Amino acid sequence: MATALPDPGLPEEDSLASLEDRIHLTVELVTTLRAERDAAIAESQKLREELEGLRSERKQARTRIEKLLRQMESL
Repeated sequence: MATALPDPGLPEEDSLASLEDRIHLTVELVTTLRAERDAAIAESQKLREELEGLRSERKQARTRIEKLLRQMESL
C-alpha cells in the first residue's frame, strides 16, 4: 500500500490533524472488527454445541428405531 507524502502546501498542523483523524478511524475499525470477531466466535461455539446435541438426538433416534425394527422382526 503506497503512503501519500504530506502536501508541502499544507501547514504541519493540518497534516498532524489528518494523521490523527486516520488513526482514530483505524482504532474504531479495529475495535469494530474485534467485536465482530468475538461475536462470530461465540456464535460458532453456540452452533457447535447445538450440532453436538442434534447428533446425539439423531443417534438416540437411530438406536430406538433399530430396537423397534428388531422387535418387529421377532414377531
